[in-house]
This record gives sequence, C-alpha cells and structure tokens, in this order.
Amino acid sequence: MTQPTSTPQDEVILETRNLSRIYPGVTALDSVNYRVYRNRVNVLIGENGAGKSTMMKMLAGVESPSSGEIWLDGEPVTLNSTHQAERHGISIIFQELNLFPNMNVMDNIFIGNEFFQRGRINEKYQYALAKSLLERLELDVDPYTPLGELGIGHQQLVEIARALSKDTRVLIMDEPTSALSQSEVKVLFNVMEQLKRRGVTIIYISHRLEELMEIGDHITIFRDGRFICEREVCDASVPWIIEQMVGDKKKHFDYQPAEQGETALEVTGLTALHQNGGYRLNDVTFSLRKGEVVGIYGLLGAGRTELFKGLIGLMPCQEGKVVLNGEALDGLNFQQRLKRGVALVPEDRQGEGVVQMMSIKSNMTLSDHSLRGFWHSCSWLRENQEHERVQEMVQRLAIKVGDSEQPITSLSGGNQQKVVLGKALMTRPEVVLLDEPTRGIDVGARTDVYHLIGQMARQGLAVMFSSSELDEVMALADRVLVMADGRITADLARAGVTREKLIAASTPHE
Repeated sequence: MTQPTSTPQDEVILETRNLSRIYPGVTALDSVNYRVYRNRVNVLIGENGAGKSTMMKMLAGVESPSSGEIWLDGEPVTLNSTHQAERHGISIIFQELNLFPNMNVMDNIFIGNEFFQRGRINEKYQYALAKSLLERLELDVDPYTPLGELGIGHQQLVEIARALSKDTRVLIMDEPTSALSQSEVKVLFNVMEQLKRRGVTIIYISHRLEELMEIGDHITIFRDGRFICEREVCDASVPWIIEQMVGDKKKHFDYQPAEQGETALEVTGLTALHQNGGYRLNDVTFSLRKGEVVGIYGLLGAGRTELFKGLIGLMPCQEGKVVLNGEALDGLNFQQRLKRGVALVPEDRQGEGVVQMMSIKSNMTLSDHSLRGFWHSCSWLRENQEHERVQEMVQRLAIKVGDSEQPITSLSGGNQQKVVLGKALMTRPEVVLLDEPTRGIDVGARTDVYHLIGQMARQGLAVMFSSSELDEVMALADRVLVMADGRITADLARAGVTREKLIAASTPHE
C-alpha cells in the first residue's frame, strides 16, 4: 500500500485524512487518505466492497465518518447532510436511482431545490430550465412526462439533469453509465468535458475499465476499504488497474458448456402492446433447454426487460403461450409462476430486487417464505433452518458480510446483487431469468456471477440472461438471441456469434 503522491496543495480541492467508517462487524473504510484534484475527472475504482460508495457517501453528507477529517479548499469541513454538502458545492449522482416515479420529470429535477417567485414556485422558469438541461443530455422528453413512463436509462439521465441544475463545484458520479446505451454514454462524456471547462471537478466511479481510460484524468484505487495507489490515467493501463484492484486474488472465467437436457421453457408468439399503441413484445418465439445458457443482447428499449416481465407474469401479454416442462403458464400470476419454478433477478436492483428497510437475511428469504418457507410450529426450528439456509447461500455466493442481520443497505452494490441472486436461488427454480445481472458491479464480483451462471447450468437449470455488453454475451452464452423493437431479430449458436452480427441484428430497421 502506497501513500498519495506529493502534489501542490492548490491542485487538491477535496481530501480526506485518516477517514474511517465502521459498521457492525465490517470496516468499510480504514484510515483512508484520499485526494480529489481540481477541474479534473478523478476516477475512483476498486472491487465491490472496496469502500468506493462508502467514501462518496461521506463526501456527499449522506453518512458521517466514524473517525478522520474531510478537508475542502485546505480547510476542515463537517458534512452531516446532503444539504450541507450542497451548500459547499458538492453534489452526488447515486449508483441506484434516487427519484420519484409518481412525479413528473421536471418535479424530479428540482425537488428540494425549487425556484420561487413571490412565495410561489416559478413553474414557467423551471420548465424552461428543465427543457434546456434535457436538451444538453439529448433526451427528447417533455418535462411534464411522468417519470414512471421512462425506462431505467432515461431515468438515469434525469438523475444527471437534477445534479446539473445545482450550483455544483464537485460532482460525484457513482456508476452513472450502468444503465445507459453507448450513444447516451457519449452524450454524458461530452457533458463532462463541458463541466470541466466551466470549472467543475468530477469524481467518477465505474467498473467499465475502457470507459475510465477514455474519460479519466487521474485514477485512485481502493481495495478492502484501504487506499492502494493513485496515478495519472495516461500512465496507467487496464492490466495494471486489474492487478492493483484484485491484488493476490486471481479472477478468471473459462467457458465450460454444460450437458443440455430436454426443453424446459417454450415460448410461442408472445405479444404485449403499449398502452399508447405499438408493441412492447412482438411475436416472440424461442425455446430454452435444461443446462443451457441463453444470452439476450439488444439496445436500450429493445424489449429485453419486457420479455422477462412477460415470462414471469409481471407484465400482461395479449397473445402467445409460455410452457414450462410441458405445462402452460398462461393465466398464472407472478407468485404462481415463481412457485412453478421460474425465478427473476430484475434489472432495477433497488426498486424491484431488495427491500431497503429489511435485513440481508430477510431479503434473501423473502421469496422462499411466500412459497415453502420455514413456517413451522416451533419458532426456534424455523429460525435455525432459516439461518442455515442463509449462511449456505452467503458462502456459496461469497457475499462479504459479517452478520446477515445487518440492513441490506450496509452492503456494497455488488454484494446487494449477490443477495438478490441468492433470493432467486432460494426458491429452488428450474428456469432462472437474469436481467443485466452484472450491471454496476466490479470485475471480481462480475466473475463470481459468471461462475454462478455456469454452476446453475451444470446443475441442470435453464438460464437466460440479458446484457448490453457484447463481450459478456459472447463469453457466457451457449446461444444468443438478439432483440430490436420488441422482436427477436437473430438466434445465433455460440460458434456463429460475431460482434458484427450482434450489432447488425440489434439495429432497428424500418
């Protein structure tokens, strides 16, 4: 472990000195000296559980340090709330969306930061400013549009617009591109360059290493809650970054096809209509065998999430048949399909995957309680069985946790994702649907998920996952389905998959 390099103090806008954050049973940050350089894109990277998001919560006033100091412009500051941090010019875009789906886009942008005139909100001014912010992000959406009508990627851009609406000197971006398409990422990068020219300092967290190399100026690496090293991005390389992140822990994934059995899931002509006309799913037909891993590739809005929701019963379909092991699932609701053996790991981890007010254990056993559960007349036996099952899953998924009774929010994003995976596996499924299972998790946790998918296939489960990353689909899948405009546009065996074919099939055509 090294110390931050010697740099003139006027180049440092924000720093921590021996900053620590301790949760029950877990030290998330251990005496960290971290520096943020003025008017630059400061990349912060590390595996899930390295302490990145915890550090950002300290700097944004979401949580208070257990010990240590935060200095801004060479002076110690106390940041006990987000409002206090914003008064100092520090704003944050969280990894998980922090929006209100029942409100419109404009109200989400200005909530808690409204513009008043003569004691009333100046709605006309706010509308014009919101329109301008959305245009900067190339998001063609009326500010009065209900937020709930937008997809996750577009909601992420609204979150970014909200941060841009404030008088920000230091902007923290925690995984801002995890739900964005490639074209939207380019727009965001252009906005970041504009912000730098206007004197805004950016702290940028992402697990997409090539992305960091493109946009970053300075890189800092955390591991296991500690500062490891820092370097100019121009002097770094992807292999060096991975070596510093992982340390002695080797992370490899080798594709090993499982033995495939009979057809587990058969889908014919699945069609779902938009309320305003058009198709969410358009005549989708495919089959999935036991032991098979099928990847779904497509651009934002292609219909991948809609397909999973249609299969699990969370979205009504007007036509088509879904058959599991020869038994039709038509007319069954979500709980009934879950009980029959179909499990879903949703894309929106915070909104649909976890209950933030509950513990790790309660989240993991939530679905199993509703099916078979541990409800026994002897409460001590129920609790013992529950504890044993949870501990087995924690070990199997390598979840970094000291006590499963801790709140789910005490975990990093990657470990929360493992809890959601564990919850799905606790239902003893036969078909597992994974919607963007590696979104927002690091290279180490990502490899853990890859291995888990392989294990599920070798155990005879039928696995289908969606991803917006070409390399991931090509590395994991026995077969790839490509979607565009709610249709399956290509069904490719592993041997026939190329980047060119995937890109061509994913591009919507008239």
